Amino acid sequence: MKGHCSFLAVFALLALASILGTSAYDPSPLQDTCVAINDPKTGIFVNGKFCKDPKFVTADDFFFSGLDIPRDTSSPVGSVVTPVNVDQIPGLNTMGISLVRIDYAPYAGLNPPHTHPRATEILVVLEGTLYVGFVTSNPDNRLVSKVLYPGDVFVFPIGLIHFQQNVGKTNAVAFASLSSQNPGVITIPNAVFGSNPPINPDVLTRAFQLDNNVVKYLQTRFGWKNN
Repeated sequence: MKGHCSFLAVFALLALASILGTSAYDPSPLQDTCVAINDPKTGIFVNGKFCKDPKFVTADDFFFSGLDIPRDTSSPVGSVVTPVNVDQIPGLNTMGISLVRIDYAPYAGLNPPHTHPRATEILVVLEGTLYVGFVTSNPDNRLVSKVLYPGDVFVFPIGLIHFQQNVGKTNAVAFASLSSQNPGVITIPNAVFGSNPPINPDVLTRAFQLDNNVVKYLQTRFGWKNN
């Protein structure tokens, strides 16, 4: 079973990289590489990051290890996201692609409703059973959802609110590729009820048609991270 999952993971990741690499949302690079560095004195500002001099580029600039390691899912929502973007692999700068591993606890572990403002996401399930979906924009706000099993693939369109929940009795694992080196993530409950500084409760009371005290309570409950 482990060998089957490993083969599936490699196949899926190669497929995802090929698909998204040809239709990346980020601007196309104008050079072979633009390995990200943090020192503006020694680089050029391109696509959000300074570029390392190509003469000093090494294999480690394009390498990350550890996505085979299960993560701790004891967060309040029962999931953890391990990102592999330009912050983890500097060589992804200007390449328009990134990757995440998502671990879900048994019995309803949830990657809560969120959106990626700069990327489409394509997800493949390696282990477990996931209920996934996204909601279309106004005025329809239509839910598009499906239950996924190992080997199944699902796409979340750019900018739309989406989620995944483990509906099985065992741990679940998924990998996803995103069409940006830095897709960003806005977790809806955290953004609305856990903003810093807090949104005026009167605004949320009217928007959600809730009692003001309920809104104030919710504002004390959010602010955690699962990545």
